[in-house]
Amino acid sequence: MATMTVSLPDPMKDWIEAQIKTGDYASSSDYVRDLVRRDREQKDKLTALRRLIDDAEASGISPRTLDEVFADARARARKRGLLNE
Repeated sequence: MATMTVSLPDPMKDWIEAQIKTGDYASSSDYVRDLVRRDREQKDKLTALRRLIDDAEASGISPRTLDEVFADARARARKRGLLNE
């Protein structure tokens, strides 16, 4: 595993130390690794969302009405357990 030295302002250092004291992290390295993992996951999700938006824009205008689009979205959300109406 590689080593990296990072300089932080005191308030950031204090914050990291406080996170370690909660017991959720064993060390500052553990905390930073978790932050990097979460950042990568967030960027991957954002990239996927942007791809969906680009694909949707490229597909053109739908012949369906707005009510039909929303009804379909609600039905899909219900099927996935994301919506309880």
